[in-house]
Amino acid sequence: MARQPRFSLSRRAWLATLAGATALTKPVFGAIKPDITLRFSHVVAEETPKGLAARRFKELVEQRSGGRIGVQVFPNAQLYGDQDEIQALQLGAVDLVAPSLSKFGRIGLPEFELFDLPFLFDDLSAVRRITLGPLGLRLLSGLPRQGLVGLGFFDNGFKQMSANRPLLEPKDFAGLRMRVQASRVIAAQMRALGARPITLAFSDTRRALETGVVDGTENPISNFWTQAMHEVQSDLSLTDHGYLGYAVVTNQRLWQHLKAGDRELIQQALQQALTFANQIADTQNNQALQALRQAGTTRIHILNTGQRTRLREAVKPVQQQLASRIGASWINALQQALH
Repeated sequence: MARQPRFSLSRRAWLATLAGATALTKPVFGAIKPDITLRFSHVVAEETPKGLAARRFKELVEQRSGGRIGVQVFPNAQLYGDQDEIQALQLGAVDLVAPSLSKFGRIGLPEFELFDLPFLFDDLSAVRRITLGPLGLRLLSGLPRQGLVGLGFFDNGFKQMSANRPLLEPKDFAGLRMRVQASRVIAAQMRALGARPITLAFSDTRRALETGVVDGTENPISNFWTQAMHEVQSDLSLTDHGYLGYAVVTNQRLWQHLKAGDRELIQQALQQALTFANQIADTQNNQALQALRQAGTTRIHILNTGQRTRLREAVKPVQQQLASRIGASWINALQQALH
């Protein structure tokens, strides 16, 4: 089971306020024994955009089915971690997961690594032109060849770099061991900056930072805050260098065995939950940044135009190196959709 981060009083108060603000007001039919129970596993904290989306999905499904369909949510890698959650889904050990888009490359879907390319998106509206448009549907349509059904995308915003020193120029990364998720694109990005990429499960990252197994990492601010990484990282550099998003996927056999009406109910509830998650992603990151400033344990650095340009130029070869793996047609389609 994942190590739970230590909560300060200020974080407890923040989380309590957040829970109250995002809860639904209608009753949930928890006392009724459901005919169907869906197990939703994910690897992050309950108060992150992903965790809140999972909870909203659970509430909507249980309300709209009158308790006939239940949803059990297992956060913080309680059941499965980054390395095995998709395999667990394929084997039917869980029913829903929401992996980061990086995870699909290693199961034979390298086109999803488009989202890992550094400095590709200017803002979330550009991302959503992909995820909510024809190209997003095309990406999801490839999942059945791995026994999966893609139900939708949602955001966790842009990633920032952290370490025990400011990371503002390419030279600042020299020799650092940087934790990354299992993505060839992200590993290539770190090597291009002069760092050594170390692949670790998200649930192991804070401990690895605390013990010095790795020197730094990249995360949206909400993940940095909710995992209490500010207690073990002295500097956070606001690089906005990469996007972190997720796809909610289910087991193809399960999906095919559900009644059409149940599939429609689940899909509609999920789309509403994902819309909710997208609405709060920016808010969560902004609130977490404010909380970090108030905590005062981590120095926060804002890049100037020159620093950002030099980082962008340093990682520019990554796109050229990985075009053949991802597929030139996918890269061209993405660039056309963005312009």
